[in-house]
Amino acid sequence: MEKFKELYLKYKEIINYLIFGVLTTVVNIVTYAIFARLFHIDEVISNIIAQIISILFAYVTNKIYVFESKTTNIKDILRELVSFFGCRIFTAVLDTLLFALMVKVMGINDLIAKCVTQVIVIVLNYVFSKILIFRKKDDGKTQS
Repeated sequence: MEKFKELYLKYKEIINYLIFGVLTTVVNIVTYAIFARLFHIDEVISNIIAQIISILFAYVTNKIYVFESKTTNIKDILRELVSFFGCRIFTAVLDTLLFALMVKVMGINDLIAKCVTQVIVIVLNYVFSKILIFRKKDDGKTQS
């Protein structure tokens, strides 16, 4: 058990990102399915709604549990928010375009297309979060 704890602590950020990335993906897919299948809203519109809800979920979980951001002043919090939402909007637009291409043009099943685009989005979002949004100074504090 101690070995698992050591491995977790060594790779805590990546493990937590994967856990909350999976949860964000579940939120995204379930939200999409509810709007598209249950409420019969257009697939692309349902995808956009799912993106918005999952971005909100991801910001909170990434800030608190993954990157453990300790921002306290309003300037730093706003920088994080704007950076996070800007990057997530970029990947959401990319996701929506790829999703629409796969479903509307290529005729791929919508849930399969949704899963494919999510893999791309998860990787890009980690890179953006690590490098741009929740970056750390050399002393371990969040950069302003």
